[in-house]
Amino acid sequence: MTWRRRGCLVIGRPADSFPPFPSHFIQELTVADLAFVVTTAAVFALVALIARGVTKL
Repeated sequence: MTWRRRGCLVIGRPADSFPPFPSHFIQELTVADLAFVVTTAAVFALVALIARGVTKL
């Protein structure tokens, strides 16, 4: 037996038997995304600060 769930092939289990994503999992992903954005912004700010210092030399 095969069933389809969200476009992927699932063998042996109906689509309704899959549990939804737990809320803490989604919350962890949001925190990880936020940490990535903040880190990326900090790196760009540091590079800009270094570039400004180099141009003054």
